[in-house]
Amino acid sequence: MTNLLEFDNIHYAYPNCPASLFSVTFSIKKGARVALVGPNGAGKTTLMLMCNGVLEPSQGRVLLDGEPLKYDNRSLREVRKKVGMVFQNSDTQLFAPTVYQDVAFGPHNLGMEPDEIKKVVTRALLEVGLAGYEKRPPHQLSGGEKKRAAIAGTLAMDPEILVFDEPTSSLDPAGAADLMELLDELNAKGATIIISTHDVELAYLWADQIILLNKGTVLHMGTPEEVFTDPALVTSSNLRMPAVLELYTELVSRQMVKKTESPKSVLQLVSSLEQNFKKPEAERILGTITVCDVDATGTEEIKAWIAYHPGLRCGAMGTRAKNLAERESIALDFTYGVIDKGILRALVGENSVLLTPASMVPHVFLRVETYCRESGNRIAVVSMNTKTESPAPGAMTNRGPTE
Repeated sequence: MTNLLEFDNIHYAYPNCPASLFSVTFSIKKGARVALVGPNGAGKTTLMLMCNGVLEPSQGRVLLDGEPLKYDNRSLREVRKKVGMVFQNSDTQLFAPTVYQDVAFGPHNLGMEPDEIKKVVTRALLEVGLAGYEKRPPHQLSGGEKKRAAIAGTLAMDPEILVFDEPTSSLDPAGAADLMELLDELNAKGATIIISTHDVELAYLWADQIILLNKGTVLHMGTPEEVFTDPALVTSSNLRMPAVLELYTELVSRQMVKKTESPKSVLQLVSSLEQNFKKPEAERILGTITVCDVDATGTEEIKAWIAYHPGLRCGAMGTRAKNLAERESIALDFTYGVIDKGILRALVGENSVLLTPASMVPHVFLRVETYCRESGNRIAVVSMNTKTESPAPGAMTNRGPTE
């Protein structure tokens, strides 16, 4: 992967204030999921505002596609087509009388024709799960809906890079999980995602790359495992170790599990424990995971399939899948961490069906295959829709429902 965005020896100080950033240097590759992590006052928001030229460094350069940013109005318009920013407080981005007008603001400023504007606004609202909200006043939306409307306004510009400042702030746990699933879906479609957060649990589980900041400087750059398994590094950044990693460390110290690759989820921690208490293969009855592509399967077909297979656990990931479940009164057993929960149910012999948009189907198969390869378990992955092809040859895959 090539470097898409680079920060070269960045310094910055707000007027009449001490310096906020010192000698910040790092790069972000195309398609990455990056978390800027640090306590309040670490310089995260200042750095985020430099991604699309809202702030200009006092010293150093920001490069996009290898070219230094220029700060004249014409150049910044081009930059903001490629780099979309979603602020922590969605109210700062929502100012028009209706959701449609808010989302259409950027395309209108780009000089798009009305028909093209309608097309991109409709697409953006569909992607974030706000189809039908076009005439709603933004001030009547919930906190999560406001966040999605702000994201839709950014998506309407079709950027390559999406930048989120504290994306889950002010959201309840369910809303935060929904939003992170949306970011996963956008990333699966090719967007490079950058978030700032002080939530170590979120960063550890979600990101590919962690940039650890404190007092305006970069303490460390690396994978989540490299950053969060170093107690001294975590302490020096005024943060704490993720709970699942802290528990794993304690279990290793008591010789209750063998020290292997650090777990990032409850599923991986359970897998480590299972190595000590694993039943003989002949005694293990594993359940099946069925994948339903809601973009390629009719609603009546989905409902009939579920009715024909009573006793299934049902999960939904992605906005369109969850909206379908709510609209059709399909009871959901899990709505976040859906793939891992399906695997956990399979390990105790239960079958699950996972409703998902087309863009996330390969991710489901790949996640199950990766788990099977690492654990030695063989969980059957079934496609409800015969048009869906499995990209995960290492897992047990079938066509059609399990009887």
